[in-house]
Amino acid sequence: MQKPDIIGQPPKQLQLATLGGGCFWCVEAVFDELKGIEKVESGYAGGKVKHPTYREVCSGLTGHAEVTQITFDPQVIAYKELLEIFFTVHNPTTLNRQGADVGTQYRSVIFYHDEEQKQIAEQVIREIDAAKIWDLPIVTEVAPFTEFYKAEGYHQDYYANNPGNPYCQVVIAPKVVQFRKKFKAKLRE
Repeated sequence: MQKPDIIGQPPKQLQLATLGGGCFWCVEAVFDELKGIEKVESGYAGGKVKHPTYREVCSGLTGHAEVTQITFDPQVIAYKELLEIFFTVHNPTTLNRQGADVGTQYRSVIFYHDEEQKQIAEQVIREIDAAKIWDLPIVTEVAPFTEFYKAEGYHQDYYANNPGNPYCQVVIAPKVVQFRKKFKAKLRE
């Protein structure tokens, strides 16, 4: 994927990362703040229904996970760094669950876009497990990317657009505060 830069400079070589870590509002809120991130979209991946709706995905019957698709500049932030951040902003040790959100649609999953992303994902999981960062082993699924369906408009930038929402205040805000402290050097100015 190429994006034109300033006239006279070569276009950026952008890449995609597609990650599911529970509710996509939580994951999107964090990645929106990083240097090197060009675009973050909430949506659905990994299921068997074409163009699913939020209601269909919430039923757990479509097989989709709520995901965040991140367009990033690997010259600014590496895929491995994205995964290391991903593993700190959700609990990758709970199968089909993040907090009170339960079901396969909330599973921890990395949808890799090529063989290199698959290898990096598997390596990061091994490293985190070996470091015993979590008390339990990581259960994050590593699966090939097939299709991404962008979620309905009201899901995009949900945290930024709904800061007074109780879910945002109780669930998302503490994650964002913790993320900002830990990754201060990687935040946009």
